[in-house]
Amino acid sequence: MRAEKQYLIAEVDTHLKKSDYVILANFTKVTVADTADLRKLLAKENAEFHVVKNSSLRVAAKALGLPDVEAALTGPTAVIVGGRNSAGVAKILKKFFEDKQKLDIKLGVLDRKLVSRDDLLKIAELPSFDALRAQFLGLLTSNAAAFVRVLDAKVKKEQPAAPAA
Repeated sequence: MRAEKQYLIAEVDTHLKKSDYVILANFTKVTVADTADLRKLLAKENAEFHVVKNSSLRVAAKALGLPDVEAALTGPTAVIVGGRNSAGVAKILKKFFEDKQKLDIKLGVLDRKLVSRDDLLKIAELPSFDALRAQFLGLLTSNAAAFVRVLDAKVKKEQPAAPAA
């Protein structure tokens, strides 16, 4: 294998190792200015946008044991990787597509499992982790408070009334 190809494959391999997810996108209609804007948005989630060669991505993905992404490797391909919040990244990509009508998501790999474009868009509609944590804590505290009120009502009901003077 030529040194140039080995370098490109090693570079893609480095990108793929940055996170436990990778999102593949078609960037045909995306301009250089749009790419710069998208990279700024993704930086908020510590994610990165990289244009890669399909052949290099194919070899690097196979070497890392990722699921078969062959079906998505048609046309120009970009990978989005990095950060820990894959749902936040999916939200950014969805909003970017809605605002600019560019950047078509091909598919994703989350925790070494293939995720379709539609599933990624559904993930993007979910509340943020902070909102989910707040909802969960709200459920826990409301149930605990209701339980205490029930116990308190039971105790007050069982207490004998004070004698009338």
